[in-house]
Parts: sequence; C-alpha cells; structure tokens
Amino acid sequence: MDKSKLLQLSPQALFRYQVVSAVQVRVLGGMKVAQAVRDVLELPHQDLSGRPRQVSERSIYRWLDAYGQKGLMGLEPQPRPRVCDSAVLSKRLLDYLRLENKTDPEASVPELMKRARRHGIVSEDEPLSRSTVWRACRRMDLVVRRAHKLKDKDMRRFSYPNRMLMMLADGKYFRAGVGRLKRVALNFVDDATRFGLAVFVGTSETTQLFLQGLHRTILKYGLLSAMFLDRGPGFISDDTFAVVARLGIRLIHGTAAYPEGHGKIERFNQTAWQQLIRTFDSNPEVDPDPSALTLRVSHWMHQIYNHTPHESLGGQTPANRFHQDPRPLHFPEDRDWLDDCFLISFERSVSTDNVISFDGVFFEVPRGYAGHRIRLWRHLLDDSVSMIHQGERLFVHPVDVKANAYSKRAREPKIPRKTTRAVRTAATLRFQSDFAPIVGPDGSYPKGIKDDKNNK
Repeated sequence: MDKSKLLQLSPQALFRYQVVSAVQVRVLGGMKVAQAVRDVLELPHQDLSGRPRQVSERSIYRWLDAYGQKGLMGLEPQPRPRVCDSAVLSKRLLDYLRLENKTDPEASVPELMKRARRHGIVSEDEPLSRSTVWRACRRMDLVVRRAHKLKDKDMRRFSYPNRMLMMLADGKYFRAGVGRLKRVALNFVDDATRFGLAVFVGTSETTQLFLQGLHRTILKYGLLSAMFLDRGPGFISDDTFAVVARLGIRLIHGTAAYPEGHGKIERFNQTAWQQLIRTFDSNPEVDPDPSALTLRVSHWMHQIYNHTPHESLGGQTPANRFHQDPRPLHFPEDRDWLDDCFLISFERSVSTDNVISFDGVFFEVPRGYAGHRIRLWRHLLDDSVSMIHQGERLFVHPVDVKANAYSKRAREPKIPRKTTRAVRTAATLRFQSDFAPIVGPDGSYPKGIKDDKNNK
C-alpha cells in the first residue's frame, strides 16, 4: 500500500477506525462480534473535533467488512454514483430540457414546463411537478436561474379584499430590436386580484406616459380608490399629484429599494421579463416602435397572464377572480369631467412680440395680448397648450421662426385724422404777444392806433 495515502486519511476514515478498533478490542478479549457491536453502540462517540456523533449497527458491520477487505483505505467514504437522468421523467422530456436550456439559459423551470406542453412533449392533462423537473435539471448540470430576493429590508405586506380598491403601477426597462433601443413597459395591476389592467410602452418613464395610461385604465375599468407607486420620475411630478388629487385617488409612494408592499408589482415584472420581455433584446423579429411593443405586451397580459392560475389566488386565474368580484365598478358619470381632471392651468406674461414661455418652449399667442398676463391650460394627455380667445378655446403652438421670417406682416388699418384745435404752447403765446397784428379780427385798426393817426 502506498504510504502517502495513509498520511492523507480523511477525518471520516479516522472516526470510523476508532469505532472499528473499539469492536476489535472486545473481540480480542473473547467477546462475540454481535455482542461487541452492541456494546460499542451504547458508548458515546465523538469525532476528532470533539463533536458528538451517532452511528448505527448497520454502519458498524459495513465498516468492519470494508476494513477487513481493504484496510484503512476501505474506511474512506466512497462517492455515490452520479445520477444524470430521472426515473420519473421521460427521456424525450429530458432531451428537450437539455436542448432548451442550451438555447435559452435564462429560462426558468415553469417556463420550460410551459414550452414542453406547448410543443406536445408533455400532454396538457399529464401531471408534472416543478420540483421534479428542477432536480432533474440540477442532475444534468443545467443552469436554472432563480430570482434574487431582497434581504434586510423593512418589508410589510398588505392586500385589499376587492378589486379596484388599490392599483399598483411600475415601469420595467428593457432593450428591444436589433439596435437594442431602450424602452420601458408601464404596467397597471390590480392589488386584490393580480389582474393585469393595462400596459403602455414608451421610450422613458414620463409623467405623460403614466397619465395617459391612467386615463385609459379609468375609461375601461372605472375609478379606483387608492394607488401605490414608487418614486420614479413619472410618479413624483407636480402634474401627477394634481391629477390624482382631482380624481380623489389616495396616493401612496413607496420608499427606496421597493418595500414588500410593492412586491406584487415587482413579481409581476419578473414574470413578464421571464416569459416575454427578455426575448426582445437584439431580436430582429421585434419592432422597437413603442406602439408595436405595447401590442405585444398587451397580448401577453390579457391573453396569457390573466388566464394563468395564480398561486396566491388558490389556483384561480386573475381574470376569474377579477370578474367574479362582488364589488361593482364605478365609472365616471361625465367624460368631460374626467378629461378636465387632466388639465393644469397656469399664468404667463406675454412679450411684446406676442410670445409666452412654458417649460423652455416658446408659444405664439394671438395679437392683442402683448404686455398682458394671461391664463393658459396644459392638456396632460397630449401635452398641448390652449387659451380662451374671444370666448372660445384656442390651441397655441410653438413659434415657427422660419415661417415668420417669410410671412407678410399685418398692417394697421388707416384711420382718418380728426381735425382738432391747435394746441398753443408757451412759445406760441409769447410770439403772438410780441408780434401782434396791426389790424383787428374785423380788419379795422385797434382803437388806440386809429386815434393816434387822426391826431397826426
């Protein structure tokens, strides 16, 4: 036997040698093997580090046999034979899992199971355990991703009993198309039923994108009681606060790093990412236009997600839970009132060239308001600006300096001059006093001058 191997005995082998030695000492003293094994079982056992250990009768017999055949090397723990397949899952399914994981390493176990059913590898009514598939993937050394969880955070959970009492909204950034253009999907989800209400894709998380989504959601599902948002740029603006206050919606802003109250919408974002959104990056089949992406994500939300059984709903689908909820939907009685809630008024001073400035943009107003301070309205749904002119609403537009350079100037209408009495200044009065006429107004000489001529 190689002496170098004896110097490399593991702690497990040394502990087993202690137990075997205790049995063999009793056998040398004339005790039978069975009695010696029973005596050793009653003794307290400790490993080399002093920690208590427990042994079984079967293990002692196995160690005695191994020591008798191979000596000390027989006491070394032998690695178990590696299992690379599954006795439960079919070989066809295992081959499919290997192929899909190689093609898409980011796919989760539930996503792989859905694909297998979609491709007919597993029938729709055949039971398939997620844990069984996960263990099979681990045996085959397949990389199975798991979502990272937030740790050491002040998390508090909440849940409302009925629909449209609390709505959750959040944006999920991603890349789309061959050019990997940056996009954001703004999702609206009902808290009680996990029902996906709406989704809108834009180039950035702006106030206008959020308010447009809120307006369309209210038109389709009615007014809501409260709303939970994070501190994204589109959620903390003054326009958002003003609109929500006019609608009578209670607004809750989550703290930084997403507390547990916002975990539902975060879990929804992870599901959307795993099942759809992550496939948009560098994909030549995906149109990066926001309207085209909105159509894709909306189809997934309303046709797949809302009709998939949800674990937190006891196996019900979000669509069934939402439509079976006894709380009625409350729609606005007046569409004009709803649209007016998305108007913001402000005042601006008009310059001498009939221009006002708003958000760094110059707007041209009709003539006649130069030097005055006027009130205007900003339409948050389309970001347009209007004013009341001659009793009617008039939309103003940014100044087109190029068109103004070539357009003809308006001319003032000619007003006939009025004949008025000439104004006599002090200089005119002094001149008339010093150079008075010799004859009077009637053409005759003044009385004093006439008498002087007669005397001469």
